[in-house]
Amino acid sequence: MNSLKTAVLMALLTALLVMAGGSFGGRNGAMLMLGFSLLINFISYWKSDSIVLSMYGAKEITRAQASELYDLVATLAKQAKLPMPRVCIINDQSPNAFATGRNPEHAAVAVTTGIMRILDQEELGGVIAHELSHIKHRDTLISTVAGSIAGVISSIGHIAQWAMIFGMGGRRSDDDGEGLGAIFTIIVAPLAAALIQLAISRSREYAADKSGGEICGNPLDLASALEKLEYYSGRMRPMADAGPATAHLFIVNPLKNSGVSFKSMFSTHPSTEDRVAALKEQAREMGIRTR
Repeated sequence: MNSLKTAVLMALLTALLVMAGGSFGGRNGAMLMLGFSLLINFISYWKSDSIVLSMYGAKEITRAQASELYDLVATLAKQAKLPMPRVCIINDQSPNAFATGRNPEHAAVAVTTGIMRILDQEELGGVIAHELSHIKHRDTLISTVAGSIAGVISSIGHIAQWAMIFGMGGRRSDDDGEGLGAIFTIIVAPLAAALIQLAISRSREYAADKSGGEICGNPLDLASALEKLEYYSGRMRPMADAGPATAHLFIVNPLKNSGVSFKSMFSTHPSTEDRVAALKEQAREMGIRTR
């Protein structure tokens, strides 16, 4: 059901891009945006991992440099029946983690120095298992493509807005259709794209929590980690270089406590309370006594 929902949302996102292009540039604009969406998918497929890792200064490490972390990832990757991903560390005290890569054979898991400091080994294992689940179900590619398309739709809206200001500033159009098209391009399409992107992100987080609980063997480890991350992320400075375009990639919102916050349907992640409750229910179903 989650896969079907994601496929439908991705189709809607692509349709929005084409419609926004059509509203702004007519048939040629629609065709241009269709081609552009294919280009975005191509670039995201081949370069998403290197772009995101470079953006956050993530450094790949070897077993000799961080044996406990490396061995933990290796053990959980084996339990998940995945190839060993690259292991990266981000020098940032904000506790967080993410996974990236176009497929399980070309994936990377990145954690901050902050998350390694505040979580114990079992809790960190729960977080790693969550990220490996994203890799296993190719959420890393889906999230990157969704974010890229939504970003382009937003850019089209900005371009259309400035075009109206400078290109049509002294004229009043009698064409109601043209006016409605401008409203769609500038306001409706970017807002709808953002909501669709966030819906994709939230649905994949629930699925990764559940699968991560299975991979690590105890959903309560991940639940405990999420509670700690929620506590510390709300009291520490936000993650350096974090922005709305990539916030959905992380296990918890890296923009928390930054003044850039969204509630309810505008959130990049489900509420931690709901995620923890779901994990505790999963533990009960597995016969694990809740703490």
